[in-house]
Amino acid sequence: MIQRELLDTAWVPGGEKLELFRHDRDFMIVLGHNELMSSRKWGSEEALATMSAERIKGAQQPHMLIGGYGMGFTLRAALKVLPADARITVVELMPEIIEWARGPMKELENGCLDDPRVNLVMADVAPIIAGSQGEYDAILLDVDNGPDGLVREDNNVLYSNSGLRAAKAALAPGGVLAIWSAGPDPAFTRRLQKAGFAVDEVKVAARSNGKGPKHVIWFAQIK
Repeated sequence: MIQRELLDTAWVPGGEKLELFRHDRDFMIVLGHNELMSSRKWGSEEALATMSAERIKGAQQPHMLIGGYGMGFTLRAALKVLPADARITVVELMPEIIEWARGPMKELENGCLDDPRVNLVMADVAPIIAGSQGEYDAILLDVDNGPDGLVREDNNVLYSNSGLRAAKAALAPGGVLAIWSAGPDPAFTRRLQKAGFAVDEVKVAARSNGKGPKHVIWFAQIK
């Protein structure tokens, strides 16, 4: 039996320890007992990009913000479906995530970070959003297991009333805020609606073949 191999560890600022594992040809990023990301399950991460792109297909020279690089599935999917004149800003807090992408997971990264449409910003995504006005056609957030600060308590601000107002202000007319979650959260749906968004809550399979657990993506669009 092939054993899971610990490749590296990193500490989330203001949070807990992340661990990068390899099992045969697969990779996993784990926080405590929670498997945050896996190269075996990426269907919903791709859907985050493709379904968001579909909702902004009328935008000219679309600008997409992706909060959290993860294993790059969302970014690679966005590069496939967005036009050649699109811009994608990837905001990643942890340098180790990018080091892992360019190191042990280089084959998985497959040059997506070097695409000329991509601007990688090493920062906390919350102040980036708060400092923007009408800048983005889509804001995609996959920095937690849902609308709470599991990975990092400071992420709670993203899902608060003030955070949602900031995201709304950072979007261009008709823009969409897309948030990935491991499961539903009715209270958060109501919070999005109260913030003035038209909300579409979509269940998406974790695996690209439609199998596995169902994840949730909220698409909150400016009315």
